[in-house]
Amino acid sequence: MIDDTQFAAWLSDSTSQRVALYEIGVNTGGSEITRYLSNAIYTGGTATTPYVPAIAGGIKVPESISLSAEASLSAGDVEIHNVDGTFDSWLDDIWINRSIKVFAGDVRWPRSDFRLMFNGYVANCVSKNRDRINLVLRDKFQALNAPIQEAKVGGTGSSKDALIPLCLGECHNVTPVLVDPVTLEYQVHDGPVESIFEVRDNGVPVAATVDNATGKFRLAATPVGAITCSVQGDKFGGAYSNTISKLVQRIVTGFGKASQRFTSGDLDAANLAAFETAHPQPVGLYIPARMNLIEACRQLASSVGAQMVPSRAGLLRLIQISFPGSATMNIPRSEQLDRSISIAGRTDVVAAVKVNFCKNWTPQPGLQTAIPAEHLSLYATEWLSATASNTTVRDTYNLFVDPVPRDTCLLVEADAQAEAARDLAIRSQVRTTYRFDGAPSMLLLELGTACNLYSNRFGLAAGKVGVITGLIPDPSDFHVTVEVTV
Repeated sequence: MIDDTQFAAWLSDSTSQRVALYEIGVNTGGSEITRYLSNAIYTGGTATTPYVPAIAGGIKVPESISLSAEASLSAGDVEIHNVDGTFDSWLDDIWINRSIKVFAGDVRWPRSDFRLMFNGYVANCVSKNRDRINLVLRDKFQALNAPIQEAKVGGTGSSKDALIPLCLGECHNVTPVLVDPVTLEYQVHDGPVESIFEVRDNGVPVAATVDNATGKFRLAATPVGAITCSVQGDKFGGAYSNTISKLVQRIVTGFGKASQRFTSGDLDAANLAAFETAHPQPVGLYIPARMNLIEACRQLASSVGAQMVPSRAGLLRLIQISFPGSATMNIPRSEQLDRSISIAGRTDVVAAVKVNFCKNWTPQPGLQTAIPAEHLSLYATEWLSATASNTTVRDTYNLFVDPVPRDTCLLVEADAQAEAARDLAIRSQVRTTYRFDGAPSMLLLELGTACNLYSNRFGLAAGKVGVITGLIPDPSDFHVTVEVTV
């Protein structure tokens, strides 16, 4: 198998005879099969897996990370030649949620030397005109586009249709679900937890028999008001975790539809281990109602300005945008198609950032109970907050320093203050995103990579340090659109 250096050299070689191979899952006639297609004649497959040169045009599924740490599914499509109606019957097949992999290589290479360039799912099969069949594509995270929890309490009680909550990390003053009104049994998590503590009735601590192995507890007496408690949550396999990287891994491998859960083979282990080391901040997320699995991961990752993205091979990564003072990778003018560079966007400047942390999951204003005044205030407040501001930026840009707060899953004030300062350092100056069409060698670029961008336009002659924030690779025509934010 060729290595990265050899593959990069081949991409830059004008004598390369490039071809893209498509391996697409589909259900036809009740059987799950794989269809093997290509955008040019390729004879390197086996007799049982010939590649049919039926792909028309390219495949473009954008990859991006944003300064706002928003999460989204990337979408695109691929066209299949169907001029004479040869593949009309394919419209009756089931393509939805079947895998698609696209490999790039040379027509002279054996199949084993090809490089995986896209790993995702088919979202639908349509036909935009009589001569084409179009497969609508989603990135690998389509498998995670599902409810994180569907298990219900059941039984005959008033809560029979309520979802069983999930508690990930440490959460304060949550509202448990009543699972048995006769025995006064409540539940805070669908499975074992590290600890249920501080069970309260209208804010007053009360006696309860706790069963951490089931995520449940029973009251010793009939409640007079709202029951709440604090929890150190999910303890799957005897291991309790309260960090972003570990909880994201737990979510994608342990929740959602069983047949579509990620396995360890779908995770970028090196990236996630490095993220764990860099971001050990304790967090907590309580999910008492329906929530999308991707949204749960977004809330955790965005707590430190990070986002969950798939690698080109479909492996889950966590990336936090940062703007270093220097970079070792250069993107020279010679790697950009002539006159293709332009400004794709510029950010607004802010003079202050406020970060909400340590969520009170059940705000209880106006409690009329005999607890200390400072406790009454805490139970009435949903969030604590930390703010970072820059008066020079405020005065220079004529801005205000009363920002809209950003909710996080962080628990500790020092961590929230550090996150506010990090976010302000990025957003307190104008950030410009440049877009250009790159040479084939740019297909190997990765999101989040720091680089020196050069151009004879926009003041980039001496180069500026930026971060790759957008890629639209097309392994069929070996073209890539690149976005760099500086």
